Amino acid sequence: MDDARVRAFLLERFADYLALEQGASPRTREAYARDVERLVDFAAARGARAPADVTARLLREFIYHLKDLGLAPASIRRGVSGIRTYFRFLLGDGVLLQDPSERLETPKKWRTLPDVLSVDDVGRLLAAPTMDDPLYFRDRAMLELAYGAGLRVSEWISIGARDLLLDQGVVRVMGKGNKERLVPIGRNATAALAIYLRELRPRLERGQGKGVLFLNARGEPLSRMGAWKILRKYVERAGIATRVTPHTLRHSFATHLLEGGADLRAVQEMLGHADISTTQIYTHVDREYLRSVHRQYHPRS
Repeated sequence: MDDARVRAFLLERFADYLALEQGASPRTREAYARDVERLVDFAAARGARAPADVTARLLREFIYHLKDLGLAPASIRRGVSGIRTYFRFLLGDGVLLQDPSERLETPKKWRTLPDVLSVDDVGRLLAAPTMDDPLYFRDRAMLELAYGAGLRVSEWISIGARDLLLDQGVVRVMGKGNKERLVPIGRNATAALAIYLRELRPRLERGQGKGVLFLNARGEPLSRMGAWKILRKYVERAGIATRVTPHTLRHSFATHLLEGGADLRAVQEMLGHADISTTQIYTHVDREYLRSVHRQYHPRS
């Protein structure tokens, strides 16, 4: 690394800070110095000339970059620790007034993602309800909507019958913070919902439905636990070994869109995320998928 960059990013002062103020071991000092130098090179390649130019977004991109390089989660966690120490040093010396690393995530958070179903698994799950099931039309419509719109379970059990705009192929969803969004639902979900509304829901409704779309056998709004039990029933019937929760369908929806080339901001809008950084977590799943394809099909993988 050239001397000008070392001076601009105060790397020698940071080394002194580690040794004199932190009392870090030689091994820790060496590792932190290497991690911060790697960050500085990454940031400089993107136009950063001083620590103040390093934003929270750039830091997130750097961590994704480390994962793409194939670094182990433990190495990335150490790198995040070094970066946070570096910015604490800059704050303490009055170089910065805000810490861009404050909300930086580590691989531990990435691993909180539930398993994602393959497209084939989703197909088997959606085909699991049969006409022999007493509430077939409801169950098929519910599964199609949950996956087709990427809904949170709290959203799919609270949607009103009037929230379906089937002629437009969208559903009106009231998400977190009472924020309303319109989500496309696709032809299969639209058809399943239309049949349910015509053939079954009027027979279930006994004046206790409160306008809610999905009702139980007693004609009352379906509960969160009721929805979970229905899903579990069909997961077992489909022979899917992966642990599946209602949120797994939402994760699968987002991941399959990204695998198909969807724009991240469009996926953000459909999921109802206030911050695109929340949506970006799905790119980790997408990258793992790309790596698996590469390993399987590239002759030199």
